[in-house]
Amino acid sequence: MSGTVVRCRPMNAPQSKIAVVTGAGSGIGRSVAHTLSEAGWSVALAGRRTGALEETAAGMADALCVRTDVADPGDVDALFAAVRERWGRLDLLFNNAGTFGPGGTPLEELPYEAWQHVVNTNLTGSFLCAQGAFRLMKAQDPQGGRIINNGSISAHAPRPHSVAYTATKHAMTGLTKSLSLDGRPYRIACGQIDIGNAATEMTERMQTGTLQANGELAVEPVMDAGDVARTVLHMAELPLGANVQFATVLATAMPYVGRG
Repeated sequence: MSGTVVRCRPMNAPQSKIAVVTGAGSGIGRSVAHTLSEAGWSVALAGRRTGALEETAAGMADALCVRTDVADPGDVDALFAAVRERWGRLDLLFNNAGTFGPGGTPLEELPYEAWQHVVNTNLTGSFLCAQGAFRLMKAQDPQGGRIINNGSISAHAPRPHSVAYTATKHAMTGLTKSLSLDGRPYRIACGQIDIGNAATEMTERMQTGTLQANGELAVEPVMDAGDVARTVLHMAELPLGANVQFATVLATAMPYVGRG
């Protein structure tokens, strides 16, 4: 059921900084949620699979699981209403939920429905969550907060057969800049983290061979998702008077810097 809320931990934890992490059921979202929790944050975990969210919440001191499809405005409204009811404020949104879409599909064969699904999840979902965060951060006292968007290396350079994913990640950069500008009067800071080859379910193919720009298949190095999470934590814990506008974190030897 959309908007299902599961209290994953008792409500008697001391007040702390409050974060929403989307796509929290796996991968980078799960790693960031754990790292924030270990640093003393209370975390609302948003994702489409309640069971996966509960797995993420295991061992966290103060977590709230909210079943959320970020492309559904009703689900997003329910997510931020749950945060307001549970904690009364919000300090951080990590806009992480996303999908690559059909892998290896040439542009001319990509179904419209697949294109729309990627756009709805990656771009529209990020906008809806940012809008919900803005409304809460603007109204709360003290006013303000931070939004961190997951942009990807694809916000700079595409992979073959990635038109939907790449287009949405380039659009994410525009979203980040607009949020940064529009948030100034309300002490809402916004930055973007562009990630390359963190070891998650989405990048498993990197370790068996993935298509390169020259048409060859090549195994690519990956990095631990915890390295990304620690960078997000650093960005999140800056005072609101300082902001990491754009950060790039990548596996050192991946084929991004250079030609080929």
